[in-house]
Order: sequence, then structure tokens, then C-alpha cells
Amino acid sequence: MSGNMAVRRLDLGYFIRPASEAGGPEPRVEPVLAYLVRHDDGLILFDTGIGAADAGTEAHYRPRRRPLRDALAGAGVTVGDISLVVNCHLHFDHCGGNPLLGGKPILVQSTELATARGGGYTVDELVDFPGATYEELDGETEVRPGVWIIPTPGHTDGHQSLVLRRPDGSVILAGQAHDFASHFASDHLARQAALHGAGHPVPSYRPWLERLAAFDPRRVLFAHDCSIWEPSHIDF
Repeated sequence: MSGNMAVRRLDLGYFIRPASEAGGPEPRVEPVLAYLVRHDDGLILFDTGIGAADAGTEAHYRPRRRPLRDALAGAGVTVGDISLVVNCHLHFDHCGGNPLLGGKPILVQSTELATARGGGYTVDELVDFPGATYEELDGETEVRPGVWIIPTPGHTDGHQSLVLRRPDGSVILAGQAHDFASHFASDHLARQAALHGAGHPVPSYRPWLERLAAFDPRRVLFAHDCSIWEPSHIDF
């Protein structure tokens, strides 16, 4: 555990998910959020925003970008101040600012990087660019004192989340492990029901939720939802 590890949420714009993907009759506007972590060993940046894409992708999602440099400036830092980058995965709306961070170590699951380099997955120029410096991981690891990367596959096979073990309780930067806080809450309750011996059928949930629960999270934050999950027994 290392200090309080203050977390700053960064607004990096939004995109409009078409109704065909939103699961309803209307399109849905989703924020694109990154997180700046102040650790004793340096600043950690979790996700980097929306990158430039081809004309078809631009027309499909109609993204509106907030430059990473501007978002960081609002937090009083520059790209040069960042010591470590973690991408939850390498879709263009999560790694768009990576080319600004050439020479900085970027932590990614080896499965994710291999998939991204296989083509037809993301914007190639956002993956391999001048100065791209990847540190490939195979599974969970403590990358700084109190900072854990935990594989959370589902949205992509190589998706990962970041866990910060703070004195006031663990904070999980879940990326797109769940699209919304409400989805995480539903899975969390499904897990509780299963542990309490509820009769079948009960909803299924991702098996890695057991690992996240072991960190006794006090807050879970997401890449495309401004809502924050907190346990029902928390004080306000």
C-alpha cells in the first residue's frame, strides 16, 4: 500500500453509440474517461482517449474529442510528467493518446497486444508508433507498491483493470470490464446471491469478479460511465 494514491478523472470527450449497438430504439451518448493516479513512484495514466480513425468509423461513432494535453493541463501536469501508462485494452477510444507518450512504458496484456497487431481490430497507427514501448503482461501483477493489474476479459480477451490499494479502501479502475456501474452492481449482487446459496437459477457473472472482490473495493470507476459503484454499507 502506498499513500493515498489520489485519483483524478479526466474527461476526454464522448462518442455516440448507434441504436444497433446500444440495445434500444435510440442511440446513446457515452463519455470517454481516463484516470490519472498520483503514486509515490510517479504519475500513472489509465487510458488515453479517442484516437483518429478512418472515415467510416468516424461517421459510425461521431466522436467528439478533448485533447489529452488539455485534460492533463487541467490537472496541472503534462504528458512529460507521466511515468507509466496502462491501457485497459487497445480499441481506438482507449489508446488514442498513446502516440503522445512515446518512450513511456505502456502496460498491456500480451494477448491484447497480439490481437491488436493482428489487424482488423483497432487503428494500427495507435498501436505501433515512434517510441512505442510496451511491457507485456501475462496475467495479474503488482506493478507498483499497492497497484495491481488484474485481467478482466470479456469486452476483449486481453482486457485488464487497475486496482489501487489505498488506506481508505481499494479503488478499481475497471475500464470497460463492465459498460456501466449498474452492470457491475448486478454482477456483484449475483455473486452475493450465489455465495448465500440462493436456489437456481441465479444470474451468471464473470469469474474474475471473485478476484476483484478479494480487494474489498470501496469504489469502482468505469471508462464509459460517470457513475461510481460503491458498496451498500458505505458511509456518506
